[in-house]
Amino acid sequence: MRFRMRGMLLIALVGVVLLPGCSRCSNSGVDANFDIPDSLGTKAPVVREGVLGEMVENISSPVETAALIKRLKVPFDKDLLVPTNAASNFNTNFQKALGLGLYGTDLGYLNMYEKTSEVLSYISVVKDLADGIQVGQFFDFSSLKRLATNNESLDSLIVISQQSYNGIDKYLRETNRSSLSIVIVAGVWVEGMYLATRVAQQTKSEQMVETVADQKVVLGTLLPLLRMYEHDSNIKELADKIESLKKLYDRVKITYEKGEPEMQEKDGKITFVQKDKQFIEASPELMGEIMAGIISVRNGMIAKNE
Repeated sequence: MRFRMRGMLLIALVGVVLLPGCSRCSNSGVDANFDIPDSLGTKAPVVREGVLGEMVENISSPVETAALIKRLKVPFDKDLLVPTNAASNFNTNFQKALGLGLYGTDLGYLNMYEKTSEVLSYISVVKDLADGIQVGQFFDFSSLKRLATNNESLDSLIVISQQSYNGIDKYLRETNRSSLSIVIVAGVWVEGMYLATRVAQQTKSEQMVETVADQKVVLGTLLPLLRMYEHDSNIKELADKIESLKKLYDRVKITYEKGEPEMQEKDGKITFVQKDKQFIEASPELMGEIMAGIISVRNGMIAKNE
């Protein structure tokens, strides 16, 4: 199988710089009585500011993935989502961070199908999980509810999601809990790939299979970040599961062809965007293995918390 993805900007691999862990918060507005992580080394590494944000931008946004699914005219399937009644089983800080990523992704899926009552239920779950690790203040839940109930623009949801994550990432670093930020990202990635995988299996859509195959690049960054915190047994177990997927993705071949700059006009301003072509080669058998692996990892996360 050979995919050709046109007009795609090259995804830059993110470099990681280790910084000394901060021992206290530098912002006067931060509560000094935050919950201590379940397992924290005395010299826990901290990812350079902006690294995770850059990686999040390279991961398919939950809202964008859901929008692609809807464009394929795939019927809404609530059974694909993590049940809200399972949220009470996410008890530790690690579990809450992971659940925040999982449920946040499902929230994007629900909103695309305009399932207002379900959206509000999932917003409530996301709020409880966020409050559980003391990052609820970075979510504008009033705006999220308004956007959901009024079915407002996709761009607005994406912006709010990105702003929320940036605030969470900064705060968790300042409170020496960078590991939880990475766990949230892992949850977003796994659930997003689970939804994409299930839809790819149902529809045989080449575009959705591309979405899954292309994640080899993201895994090359996500796994080393998780390994930085594998002194925490929970994160080590998660990293080992992601490692099993990476071994499959290592067999996917991705090559690039440099394209010509393209002139674009927006808001009266002329900009030049470097357009490159990406080629992905993977056999149907390999993609079947990858998709089965993604489903296994994701369902394992849910089963462990039921």
